Amino acid sequence: MSYRKLGRTSSQRKAMLRDLTTDLIINESIVTTVARAKEIRRTVEKMITLGKNGDLHARRLAAAYIRNEIASIKESEDGNVAIESALQKLFNDIAPRYSERQGGYTRILKTESRRGDAASMAIIELV
Repeated sequence: MSYRKLGRTSSQRKAMLRDLTTDLIINESIVTTVARAKEIRRTVEKMITLGKNGDLHARRLAAAYIRNEIASIKESEDGNVAIESALQKLFNDIAPRYSERQGGYTRILKTESRRGDAASMAIIELV
């Protein structure tokens, strides 16, 4: 098989990858282990590619994977409150940023090992 098991059952692994992918879309940079970072790179790049496509089918495919979490809350001067979800941030903010780029939307920077179990850590961020 061409993926890492990450010491979890398939349902736990899928849930963890969905959570980390959603967190990366919301925060645009997260700190995790190197193995997890290399795995979520695959899913994040697929989601950004779907966002670049931008049609209804791509939006539904991305919505089936990304968690329904609040990315930001903006209040306008006239008192209206706009709540932006992670899916809206992907399609409205992140995907247009990479319209000219043909892949390689993420960067993995290795950092010092984690204190306690000495796991190799990395920062994964959107380029």
